[in-house]
Amino acid sequence: MPDNFIDADDRPWGRWEEYLNEDGYRVKRIFVAPGERLSLQRHRLRREHWVIVAGTGLFHLDGKETTVATGSAVFIPVGGVHRISNTGSEPLLIIETQLGICDEDDIERLEDDYGRS
Repeated sequence: MPDNFIDADDRPWGRWEEYLNEDGYRVKRIFVAPGERLSLQRHRLRREHWVIVAGTGLFHLDGKETTVATGSAVFIPVGGVHRISNTGSEPLLIIETQLGICDEDDIERLEDDYGRS
């Protein structure tokens, strides 16, 4: 695994690594462990584009669920209520591009398996 990231954080569901953070956009690599999922959340200041580069999962956006796998891409609009679950036996790997005001505090958690607010 390359270690040329500029920031990283371990989370209860896996890990994210940040590779670019410029005015108006940010690029991360997200690892979701098997059987884990991100919080149900939304962002007020940014939109996101996710490309699934490894694994399989279930993507939720505004009440609709879609199965995703390697090669899938999803777009999350500003305010879109979303989460992803790893439904496979291997890590789910996502390349996330954020567009807009890309502040890590721009996360409103609506539901969280790990008790975070």
